[in-house]
Amino acid sequence: MARKKYSNSVAKNERWIKEGRGSGRNQDYKPWLTVRDLPSEGRSHRVFGHKSQRTHHLFSDLELAVFLLLEWHSSTEEIREQFPLQLEVTLELAKEAGIVHPANAGVLQYMSSDFLVNSHNPENPKFVLQAKYVEALSDPRTVEKLELERRYWVKKEVAWFLITEQDIPSTVFQNINWLYPAQRDEIDDDEILQRVQFYAHQFKETPKSTLLNIAKSIDVAYGLPLGESLREIRQLLSKRCFLFDIYKPIIKLVAGDLIQTDTHMLMEALYVSNK
Repeated sequence: MARKKYSNSVAKNERWIKEGRGSGRNQDYKPWLTVRDLPSEGRSHRVFGHKSQRTHHLFSDLELAVFLLLEWHSSTEEIREQFPLQLEVTLELAKEAGIVHPANAGVLQYMSSDFLVNSHNPENPKFVLQAKYVEALSDPRTVEKLELERRYWVKKEVAWFLITEQDIPSTVFQNINWLYPAQRDEIDDDEILQRVQFYAHQFKETPKSTLLNIAKSIDVAYGLPLGESLREIRQLLSKRCFLFDIYKPIIKLVAGDLIQTDTHMLMEALYVSNK
């Protein structure tokens, strides 16, 4: 899915560098491109990141899906989107490879990678993801620029991966997209522990019932507004108080599919989510 071009100039690039774009860490990181700078032909998104405690700028539904997966993964430490590549390095690599360097209106363009990720995983403590729709890969120029980007990260000795919509199961994306907003809800630790105990008992009593049916029954039994118990279950799942197979549609989950997190792991998860 192609993006619309944006106006480019040497002065703008210099101004962005002075603004600190592409620099900073965690909450202070500023992406090289923002939603306002580069309108998308698809759907752009400004999404709050719990790990960074800032708004992330994404330019397609595919980028959103990748971001949510990264945010959901417990090993992800930091996500820097729209990360700029050093112009002098990409120029050198383009010359070596015989690839025309990206330019706009005659002005050399800074290339950027969709996601630079730091991870607690010792096998891949730092890696880059570039998200492209399969359709875009039929364009030779797109493939050339991807090759230039790949060579850049090889030179930097950072693992680089290309990810397409075919790499993301729709069920996983739908589950995380439903759970993600609930991670932002602030709940007292003691209250969460009380809820865990309450729902763990309910789940144990009806292991073959779906979560939706259990939630409805609790609402009726306790005279709660319809949907209140499902909201609380959603919060507990989003905070990993109960673990489940993310590849299974939540609407089909039964109580027996859930595994309660032990107390130590639960408190650790609560601490991380509140950082």
